Amino acid sequence: MPNITLKHVNKSYDKNATNAVSDLNLEIGDGEFMCLLGPSGCGKTTTLRMIAGLENLTGGEIAVGDRVIDSIGKGVFVPPEQRGMGLVFQSYALWPHLTIEKNTDFGLRLRKVPKAEREERVNLVMKKLGIEQYRDRYPSQLSGGQQQRVALARMLAVNPEVLLLDEPLSNLDARLRLEMRTELKRIHGEFGTTIVFVTHDQWEAMTLATSIAVMHDGTLQQVGTPNDIYDRPANRFVAEFVGSPPINIIDQSPGNSRITDASRQYLKEYFPAISGADSLGLRPENIKLASQISDVPADHFAEEAFVAAILPTGGSWIIEVMVDDHKLFLTVNEPPQVSVGQQVWFHTSPAFMHLFDSDDQRLTAADDVIAEFCAAGESCAPSAAKAS
Repeated sequence: MPNITLKHVNKSYDKNATNAVSDLNLEIGDGEFMCLLGPSGCGKTTTLRMIAGLENLTGGEIAVGDRVIDSIGKGVFVPPEQRGMGLVFQSYALWPHLTIEKNTDFGLRLRKVPKAEREERVNLVMKKLGIEQYRDRYPSQLSGGQQQRVALARMLAVNPEVLLLDEPLSNLDARLRLEMRTELKRIHGEFGTTIVFVTHDQWEAMTLATSIAVMHDGTLQQVGTPNDIYDRPANRFVAEFVGSPPINIIDQSPGNSRITDASRQYLKEYFPAISGADSLGLRPENIKLASQISDVPADHFAEEAFVAAILPTGGSWIIEVMVDDHKLFLTVNEPPQVSVGQQVWFHTSPAFMHLFDSDDQRLTAADDVIAEFCAAGESCAPSAAKAS
């Protein structure tokens, strides 16, 4: 299927209200697994429904390749059933009085597909999704994860060019969510279907998507691969929304705190060419601890702190340290070698610093300066920092 292109798309439910979606420009490639990620009310479900044709645009245009499917200016609106897209709702919407087999072939019967072809396609998709043994059961006799597979099978049986998923895993428990993430990843690989997936769960987006579009207050914040979104967030909102525990932010206003003064002095000493930094972000997994300053690499940013709490999470630990009244969180994957109340030095490589300006936008010029600096020193490299 050709690319799906959204150009300057707007959606408002009230002419006097703030747009639910504002000036959205987005391109979804053929065979892509695109996640629309953001908090509740950010416009991601509205965007999905406009692609599906369940919501009319207030302005802008949606096109599939060269074919415009929705445009106020051009007076074009292609109804949902003619768009070649399948939609799976948060509620699975299975027919309770039909067997699993009848639910799966429901769309094919509506399209009057010949019986032999219908049976072949239903058998194939049920086998691939591991639900063929349930064909004579009813939805009430299946678990939530099994019902989810039936809802997916019903859509895949009609062979849609695009599969639209609106938070389909939110009703499942943690174990089933993990299983269904794996299932969706496999389905995408096997069927090659273009998938647009709406979620507020950052880990679903990071583990499933080939591309993520982060939204906030109806506007697009950043589009990129999961690694792009995590390693080079375009602004503070993206940096703080993606990551658990969330990124540590250090204000760069003069005299704000001891850690502020220390970070400002560090940047001034090692990176005098950097200007305009209003805040500094440090991911928890990129902060290390040392018992004494002599154990800290010379070019790392470091400051003395004390350990306020150690929180085990199963396979890892979250450590809270305090620099005066400023909290920092870091994570480790091995039992901590520190104890609560202990004085330590936290430190991090400049390679892991995220700098933002007064408009909360990423200072990309600072990235270039730091990259050039790190290229000249071994201890600045990520691998060395992790070992410190």
